[in-house]
Amino acid sequence: MGLLDYDSIAYAIGERIVELGGRVIYTAQNERMSRIFLERGAREAAHARRDLDVRYCDVTIDEEIRKLFDEVGPVAGVVHSIAYANPRTCLGEEFHTDAVADVLQSYHISSASFARVVHYAVPRMPEGGAALALTFDTTRVYPFYNWMGVHKAALEAIVRALARRHGRDLVRVNAISSGPLHSKAASKIPGFGKLDRIWSMSSPLPWDTRADKVEVANAAAFLLGPLSRKITGQILYVDGGAAIITGELQPHELDPSRASASAAP
Repeated sequence: MGLLDYDSIAYAIGERIVELGGRVIYTAQNERMSRIFLERGAREAAHARRDLDVRYCDVTIDEEIRKLFDEVGPVAGVVHSIAYANPRTCLGEEFHTDAVADVLQSYHISSASFARVVHYAVPRMPEGGAALALTFDTTRVYPFYNWMGVHKAALEAIVRALARRHGRDLVRVNAISSGPLHSKAASKIPGFGKLDRIWSMSSPLPWDTRADKVEVANAAAFLLGPLSRKITGQILYVDGGAAIITGELQPHELDPSRASASAAP
């Protein structure tokens, strides 16, 4: 849920599932958004499939969520790849804002909607299944991210609460905390480009802000599939290890020749 364009994390996850033999239903907020980003983007993305099954669902409207799951029938899993905050009021240089309505709206879309999606999805998983959300490191405070960082922390709390609530339904609820990934949505976050440098200086494993969508998709496929059937309520970090690092890596740690030199006779 949350397909914006062919460069999105949602699309990368869906394509990985298709590669593994699964069937994927995508959702977009509405037909207008789909027409603007998907149909226009198809001309620019030669690799993109044109046979996508795209439904429309605004996750702030309960009736649309209910109608969606009534129509699609049984599902094995659901991915919530949806977040939004007004960049002029909820993001940027200043944390404080008088735009309380914008804060509440971004909380509804980015956090609370996951609980509403799971509420309607669980009855469509009679044999059990999985629900997955996408988050971003909440152990540290990042510049410009402001209220979205708060909402991601709330989303992770919701993941744990839902895992407890639906364990006996055999529905696993987890989240992936990925490193920064370039997309059209991410480009709207003020200062997002600065995260490239943060990750290049703090991630023990090299992190590619474009190519590593594939690694996030691989982790999503694992958490949605049978190999993770005893994992729930967890935040899986797919970030090159940056979340465990205090400060920046030291110069000798950033030198890839050091390991090969020390191993030489």
